[in-house]
Amino acid sequence: MLRVALVQMSVGTNKTENVKRACNMIKKAASEGAKLIGLPECFNCPYGTKYFPEYAEPIPGPSTESLAQCAKENNVYILAGSIPEKHEDKLFNTCTLYNPSGSMIGKYRKIHLFDIDIPGKITFKESEVLSPGSDYLTFDIEGVKIGVGICYDLRFAELAQIYTKLGCKLIIYPGAFNMITGPMHWKLLQQGRAVDNQIYVASVSPARDENASYIAWGHSMIVDPWGKVVESAEAEEKIITADLDFNKVDEVRSNIPISHQKRSDMYKSAEKA
Repeated sequence: MLRVALVQMSVGTNKTENVKRACNMIKKAASEGAKLIGLPECFNCPYGTKYFPEYAEPIPGPSTESLAQCAKENNVYILAGSIPEKHEDKLFNTCTLYNPSGSMIGKYRKIHLFDIDIPGKITFKESEVLSPGSDYLTFDIEGVKIGVGICYDLRFAELAQIYTKLGCKLIIYPGAFNMITGPMHWKLLQQGRAVDNQIYVASVSPARDENASYIAWGHSMIVDPWGKVVESAEAEEKIITADLDFNKVDEVRSNIPISHQKRSDMYKSAEKA
């Protein structure tokens, strides 16, 4: 059993205050017994291409060093959502991971950049300022392997399938779906990834700010391998917590053994067609 907490926090324009708020909420989640605590995408700055260059910092840097100290002080694992990372002449949307000793044990750069155009509703292109990552990130807590994606990565079934093949039983996606895509696809995609791969899926969003230039949908949630929503927030600032029993992954996979029923011979022939 692993107690996981997702911190759906308000994010403003003051980087220092954002990081302080994150650490305060992590402390609260830790006091309630959480062992793994996740933050949202862009927890230290507003989400938007015009903000990324202004708020970007190297890793390690002020924001990530604060999270490392926070992990140590509270004796928890922290999946630190993401920040705009400055590395040489490029910017990345980057998630860092810390163990209870305060050591950074992983870094994940968003692989699939959020470039969409829905006429009359929303046009957004992360690729105008960000570069894509090219590495997976998995880590282990008490013998349970966990994978990491960021927001738009959730839409790509192949990434979740790879993590499943690597032995993951939980995938966490810090994200910030908006008021157009969120109501339609946020929950649906998480349930799809969970059911297709028979794993737990967790997503953590910023709280909704109606006055922001980019308004996040919120609704951080945890979905089990059967596709059931275990815990969910609404739009406001909130910490959601759940005890995940990974025996359930084995149980679902035994009851519906799709991993042993795949027709890889046919899939490969279709790829060549």
